[in-house]
Amino acid sequence: MSDIRHSLLRRDALSAAKEVLYHLDIYFSSQLQNVPLPIVDKGPIELLEEFIFQVPKERTSQPKRLNSLQELQLLEIMCNYFQEQSKDSVRQIIFSSLFSPQGNKADDNRMALLGKLVSVAVAVCRIPVLECAASWLQRTPAVYCVKLAQALVDDYCCLVPGSIQTLRQIFSASPRFCCQFITSVTMLYDLSTDELIPPPDLLEMVVSWIFEDPRLILITFLNTPITASLPIGFLELTPLSGLIRWCVKAPLAYKRRKPPTSSASLNGKLSKDSPASSDKVQDSHVLYSKLHLSVLQVLMLLQGHLTEKNLCGRLGLLPFDHVVSLVEEMSRLCDELSPLNASKETELALDRLAQALQVAMASGALLCTREDLRTVCSRLPHNNLLQLVISGPVQQPAHAALPPGFYPPIHTPPLGYPMHTAHPTIPAHSALPAHPVQTFIPGMAFPYRPIH
Repeated sequence: MSDIRHSLLRRDALSAAKEVLYHLDIYFSSQLQNVPLPIVDKGPIELLEEFIFQVPKERTSQPKRLNSLQELQLLEIMCNYFQEQSKDSVRQIIFSSLFSPQGNKADDNRMALLGKLVSVAVAVCRIPVLECAASWLQRTPAVYCVKLAQALVDDYCCLVPGSIQTLRQIFSASPRFCCQFITSVTMLYDLSTDELIPPPDLLEMVVSWIFEDPRLILITFLNTPITASLPIGFLELTPLSGLIRWCVKAPLAYKRRKPPTSSASLNGKLSKDSPASSDKVQDSHVLYSKLHLSVLQVLMLLQGHLTEKNLCGRLGLLPFDHVVSLVEEMSRLCDELSPLNASKETELALDRLAQALQVAMASGALLCTREDLRTVCSRLPHNNLLQLVISGPVQQPAHAALPPGFYPPIHTPPLGYPMHTAHPTIPAHSALPAHPVQTFIPGMAFPYRPIH
């Protein structure tokens, strides 16, 4: 690597960057022929930091700076490299070598360039870059994933009005990236403050993606070899936890929002009580309702997928500690708001929480007992639906020969209700006359069907 470095030092910045990608491509391609997962040595990382991220090797040297045009040309070089490299394994290891955090002073430059590269890839639809970014999001600590999500939101939701349409179009190009992006933005925008409520354009785009195909949020889970123990500090396998948080907290979070300051209003911003502002809030409520429906549909699909992967009762895609955190956040929000002024919003939020818990437990996505839920939800205001969910039978039916750590689904059978015979001491009413079947169309019966 020292010989390569000396030759790169004689080149200009862009030529050296292109040359270092060429040398690393040869280096990793030869390594992949011998071992399936080569270990990235320190030498290639140092070359990338010096000639791609412009961090000098000698501490006494001044860091180099690319001007805006040179930076754009560098992004074009990198996009073209990943587009032209036909071997996915080589692309993935080069991308990982470039952008995996190393815990050093080059990480800030690394993350800044990554945000710009993915933003450009979205703009020009470079699918190989988006697919590499999806894999990067899956194996990188969540704190860095949130930074990438923030960079994309800034570029496509804040910088240029209307540019969200460009980001929306990648739904069909790279669903894997869309799934990971949704997981990241739900971590970024947790509705804990007014600033952390998702922007309207971002919310509308995410809801449109999921409403069009709810299975989108299961892509990472369905295409990943999974063990029962997941790494801590990384993104979840699905964005279910974050999306449920959005739906449940939204009524109270929007009720809590403070109107803009008087100076902001003078600058032309909408006040909270203006008709246009009220319309935007109403549109957001409709979007959260659509999102809530889609999340429930996904939860209903999960039992079959968990059974197919032999993870039913062993892997909770909605971790119980996330439910505990959500309930604590809900309790704080309810305390902040006046019960009299937010009764409707509180009822809606608790209804959504109850529905999500019920369906998640029934599908096996949430592994806990009703006694656990009773303890956790005891601090929340009374809600009839939530009370029904948490006041089920304390004694669960015995299951024979269950392995350790296995949680049986709370509802069995999952569809319909078991038939019960009449009580033996109550005689049947045979003397009652038979009533004709109620029909809405002549000659067509309208039988009862349970809602699944």
